[in-house]
Amino acid sequence: MQEPIKFKEKVGYGFGDFASSMFWKLFSMFLMIYYTDVVELSPASVGTMFLLTRLWDGLNDPIMGIISDRTNTKMGKFRPYLLWIAIPFGIIGVLTFSSFDFSPSGKLIYAYITYTLMMMVYTAINVPYSSLMGVMTSNTKERTSLASFRFIGAYSGGIFMTATVPYLLDFFKNSGSDNAQSYQYTVAVYAIIAAFFFIMTYKWTKERVKPLIEKSSIKNDLKDLAKNGQWFIMLGAGIAVLIFNSLRDGSIMYYFKYFVQDQVLSGFGEVKWDKLAGAYMTVWLGSNLLGVLLAKPASAKFGKKTVFIGAMLIAALFSFIFYWVDPNAVGTIFALNLVIGLSAGIVLPLIWSMYADIADYSEWKTGRRATGLIFSSSSMSQKMGWTLGGAITGWLLAAYGFEANTEQTMESLKGIKMMISIYPALGALISALILLVYKLNDKYMDRITDDLTSKRQ
Repeated sequence: MQEPIKFKEKVGYGFGDFASSMFWKLFSMFLMIYYTDVVELSPASVGTMFLLTRLWDGLNDPIMGIISDRTNTKMGKFRPYLLWIAIPFGIIGVLTFSSFDFSPSGKLIYAYITYTLMMMVYTAINVPYSSLMGVMTSNTKERTSLASFRFIGAYSGGIFMTATVPYLLDFFKNSGSDNAQSYQYTVAVYAIIAAFFFIMTYKWTKERVKPLIEKSSIKNDLKDLAKNGQWFIMLGAGIAVLIFNSLRDGSIMYYFKYFVQDQVLSGFGEVKWDKLAGAYMTVWLGSNLLGVLLAKPASAKFGKKTVFIGAMLIAALFSFIFYWVDPNAVGTIFALNLVIGLSAGIVLPLIWSMYADIADYSEWKTGRRATGLIFSSSSMSQKMGWTLGGAITGWLLAAYGFEANTEQTMESLKGIKMMISIYPALGALISALILLVYKLNDKYMDRITDDLTSKRQ
């Protein structure tokens, strides 16, 4: 009988995504505008940089999955990386948000180098962290519970970051720092917190699931993956979901700075655009968190696949509606944000739980288990979706004639509006359509789990 997962361990697992999500949201919500409005790089060059660096980074995910699958220590296969990489992760994060008095080409080269290093160290800690869920338990319902705790941690980290960034930036500016230094010092605060929480995840978790065959060749693992049709389906759906998320995240600061601008609100008086953007991000992540909490009961009642498709269709519908909202209708902007965020939040823990199911499905079919490789593909789908979303954001800004720190034309404002509404809606719609052909429903997975449990015993 497998040892049950205790509450403390689930909380410890959630700490890991609290740490990484602070930086994920820093990158997705603030890095583009940091590069264009603080470092003063062109949006097209930033979009191209995101594409090139992340394509390279995407190759690192399966490599890291293969490495972690073949790591054997007293601490486990995946847990040690949380300890080893925690401090380098924080240091490189600060360097990514550090600006120096280089020439324009020097600034771009520095951005390429630090961003590439950041994505590599993110992979080195996040792939093992994601894979850890697959070996903590083989119970599919417990995995959904773990995934929910993971995303409670993720959105708590994101909410903490979005709620505090505007005030930390103001604090450092008021202390005499310039705009660039304020970003650097602010990120240093999050770097220290992230390193601490990664180490806590290492200390509070345990690896339990042992593969049927301990040793397998890389060639066999890759061949198994290439034959796993369900993996390809989830890869496509995951990429589409992350395009949806990254387009919304990357356009928020532009949407409020140039379209909504400062507003006079009843009961609040004049509210600056950056505080509105911070509140919007916090509501977005808070509603995501509510969605995460609904994921387990909703999937238990209707099944993971049905809930995933329904949630993405709702997110697509309300994202389309978002395009026509007036900039002064702040209440409507926040209300739509709440509904879209709730729908998006339901999906994310389901994706990770379904990848754990795909790892079991692969082992059931082949007798070989490659948890790290399977989960690295989920990280790869994140990176690819984020890559395409980030690159598209930069290119769209350039295509619609965006110029940093100036009054925007009607055409560039239209582009910014579409980046937070129409284009993300298409990503959500595509993800729902892809998942229609996914076959690992809950009933099928119960049979696979029983079979594997019998073989392991």
